[in-house]
Amino acid sequence: MICIISLIVFSILGIFSATHRALAREAFDCVLRRLTFRPCNANFKEKMQGMIVGKLMNRSVFAAKIFNKYLEVFSWIFFILMVASTFWAIKGGYNFYQYGSCNGLNQDGFCVFDPTGANNKVSALSEQTECSLHAPSEENLSLEGSVLTGFPEIKGDQKNSVVFIGCYNCDYSRKAYPDVMKLVEKSSSNFTFIHFPVKDQSNYLSEYSYCAYKQDNEKFWKLNRDLFESKKEDLLSESYLENIAKKSGYDTTEMNKCINSEETKKITSEEFEKIKDMKIYGTPTVFINGKALVGPKPYRVYKGQLK
Repeated sequence: MICIISLIVFSILGIFSATHRALAREAFDCVLRRLTFRPCNANFKEKMQGMIVGKLMNRSVFAAKIFNKYLEVFSWIFFILMVASTFWAIKGGYNFYQYGSCNGLNQDGFCVFDPTGANNKVSALSEQTECSLHAPSEENLSLEGSVLTGFPEIKGDQKNSVVFIGCYNCDYSRKAYPDVMKLVEKSSSNFTFIHFPVKDQSNYLSEYSYCAYKQDNEKFWKLNRDLFESKKEDLLSESYLENIAKKSGYDTTEMNKCINSEETKKITSEEFEKIKDMKIYGTPTVFINGKALVGPKPYRVYKGQLK
């Protein structure tokens, strides 16, 4: 077993060192002999054993004696650990590519490919002042029984369905929205957009969004993009919102009447309750063909959920 471990270790080190390449060749010969049921070259095995025991002797005579006596046992232990760590490394790499997290879809925890956890960050409903990292519970997220009529939508080819739940004031929604729209355009998916005001100061933007879609559902999508691309502080200005609505071709007088009406406030309040029934933790939450993806995932992850 020490031959196999030596082959792996020296093959890697041999990339940088000619000395280790020579040892890698000896280890390969040893492994080849074992595979063909021939005894390993005794000189190589003794050389490796001597090198390791010699290093241990400098630190602990007792440890050197134990290692020398149970060399084969230690070799098997190291080999099993190496195989296990390789398996988990490959699995983590696959999960990251497929789901944006080493630990699986919507799972937080440390990931060497995403050390900051950026792909799982959301603006949480319970935190009204700033975006933050939180562990979502995927099992509770569902569109089952949800009525999405009345929300802005784009009719696609019926093959795929995408629902984006985001907040104009959330950095993570802003990061995810362009990739989701790119996905919708390229796949011709059915698309539903839902503004979920996870921050108190964003509530009025739901009324603004509702009235814009009600007045002209085609112009709405340019305005929607502009809202996500605007500076967050500008979204607090009524004059700024009125200006970008004018640029999109809206009748701002009619929009203001709609925004200030009691009917609009009632409808947006009812819509907010609909969203909460989906057990949404925060934004962005994207449903692709019913599967929930929480946080701003890489584009490839969204694309991988299509039929």
